[in-house]
Amino acid sequence: MEVERIFREHGAFVWRALRRLGVAPSDVDDACQEVFVVVHRKLGGYEGRSQMRTWLYGIAVRVAAAHRRRSHTRHEVPTEDPVGPETASVGTPEGALAEREALALLDKALDELDDDKRAVFVLYEVEGLEMPEVAEALSCPVQTAYSRLHAARKDVEKSMRRAMLGKVVP
Repeated sequence: MEVERIFREHGAFVWRALRRLGVAPSDVDDACQEVFVVVHRKLGGYEGRSQMRTWLYGIAVRVAAAHRRRSHTRHEVPTEDPVGPETASVGTPEGALAEREALALLDKALDELDDDKRAVFVLYEVEGLEMPEVAEALSCPVQTAYSRLHAARKDVEKSMRRAMLGKVVP
């Protein structure tokens, strides 16, 4: 079945994208399943004009936004470690701790962005897509995507700086 192949090839990408788009760790698996239910339903309409990852990301953005809205309505607080299965193992415990702390700071900074800025930032900076692909996935003009990226970078930098200044350095 085509959806199974798509899942095998892109499931980890979708999982990472959903997590970085602010889906609570306890909801990521459900949201990922929801993305592939939509893929199954809409696969016949996929014309191949964009890369599969671009199309999947567009679906993931909408699913993540819905999950974030539901999560905020229920006032959920993530209880799990922000590090997911996408994290590479680091050679030393200190390295692993530093990586977890950096990812936690990034997650916190991403949580402060609105959905549009967050989606552009994650696609371009974290997932490494080209800007035309980002714009296509988000159904916006390329210049709008660049503008959102610029604003997101400023907001993330400000958030990271605030977080770093708040830390006590020995």
